[in-house]
Amino acid sequence: MPYSHLDLSNRNSQLQLTRSLQLLREELGLESDFPPEVLAEAEHAVRNHSRPDTDLTDLGFITIDPPGSIDLDQAVHLERRGSGYRVWYAIADVPAFVAPGGSIDLEARRRGQTVYAPDGRISLHPEIISEDAASLLPGLVRPAYVWQFELNEAGEVQDTDLRRALIRSRAQLTYEQVQRDIDSGGAPDNLLLLREVGLLRIELERLRGGASLNLPEQEIANDGDRYFILTSPPLPAEDWNAQISLMTGMAAAQLMIDGKIGVLRTMPPPDRESVSRFRRQARVLGTPWPEGMAYGEFLRSLDTTDPRQLSLMHAAASLFRGAGYTAFDGELPAAMSQAAIAAPYAHTTAPLRRLVDRFVLVICAALCGDTEVPAWARDALPELNSLMNSSNQLSSRMERGALDAVEAALLSNLVGQEFDAVVISGAKPPNGNSHNGYLPVGTIQLANPAFEARCEGDLVAGEAVRVRLVRADIDARITRFVLINDPPSTGVSGTPAGAG
Repeated sequence: MPYSHLDLSNRNSQLQLTRSLQLLREELGLESDFPPEVLAEAEHAVRNHSRPDTDLTDLGFITIDPPGSIDLDQAVHLERRGSGYRVWYAIADVPAFVAPGGSIDLEARRRGQTVYAPDGRISLHPEIISEDAASLLPGLVRPAYVWQFELNEAGEVQDTDLRRALIRSRAQLTYEQVQRDIDSGGAPDNLLLLREVGLLRIELERLRGGASLNLPEQEIANDGDRYFILTSPPLPAEDWNAQISLMTGMAAAQLMIDGKIGVLRTMPPPDRESVSRFRRQARVLGTPWPEGMAYGEFLRSLDTTDPRQLSLMHAAASLFRGAGYTAFDGELPAAMSQAAIAAPYAHTTAPLRRLVDRFVLVICAALCGDTEVPAWARDALPELNSLMNSSNQLSSRMERGALDAVEAALLSNLVGQEFDAVVISGAKPPNGNSHNGYLPVGTIQLANPAFEARCEGDLVAGEAVRVRLVRADIDARITRFVLINDPPSTGVSGTPAGAG
């Protein structure tokens, strides 16, 4: 539901927000339109792309995505095989539409990934490809890279294959539809098996020490007349579906490690200081982390509907740092694991929206087929790390800036009002006292409207506090709260809310 039903009905605020979002795009150098030569090449590619010989259109593939999605990267079909399972996972065949070294390829390398903004996405590929010819839309025959996994009764992968094939999705479902069908007891076998396999994979994740931050999702929405922010807890169906993608990424990583060529998504384990700090926060917030329990299992035990445990889940972000890409060719890298997943992992399931996945698909298909990795894919490996890291930073800046702008707009008529909140992360001034007017800044979770914000004041994690909104600047994309009863800021304050 929207945060406390806050919407942006004031015409002047609407215009200010539109201007602020446009300026944000300009600041980040993001352009939605593609050069004419890229569009011309895309039209030619759609008319002349290669079609695979293998036909799997008889399989009952479905897609599961957020409402309104058009760029559909994945479709899944599951079967019971004796005491185990067979999972087919089709990924959009973007390489069929992108000529190596061509205009589309070069533009995609410049962009790195699709960037999502409240006023429209900045696509990685021209829409004629990403939202039409390559998208796994229902009822249409599409080329795809199809992973085939044989799983035992515990959900462990026993065999992996990858090949190009034609598929036809039977239905485009949302997570809410899947969850509703399963909860009602009337779901088809494909969805029941998704839950069955998903739960087995979650248990395997627990056993290997994997972890995930299941935080309520925040989404900026625009219904054509107004902007608003939606928040919702993750549904179990999202986790079940995500487990299929995680399984595929792990299989891709293992293929590339065995073949000694590819690009991994890596992340180091949390350092001792971060773990110790998080343990202290858990004690302060009244939910101690038991000795001997893996941090992934502890995070799964938290109830994010409890404000204190939600604040602890936010604090756990300190354990998920340093993610990056690691390309290799011939010599295996020293670090190959993604610590949160607790296994080697690669991005391979979203080629319509992420550059690196196209290369991983082609490399894995060559390794599965025991053929040479195409030279164009091998030659790109040295620059993929930097291309993806740069685009990730750009996407994060857009996401943060857009959220800051919309929050400021939604709160612009509430300046001066007071709110109840729980401190997510506290901060104290140097030596326990303000210095030259400096006020420390922490993070709070507002109770109503229910979103995070930065707040000035002597804050202690886990405390229930009362705060006042003193600034909501749409143009500057800044929202500023202060702890009530703290002295007013007379000098240099900490980083203002949303400036991050």
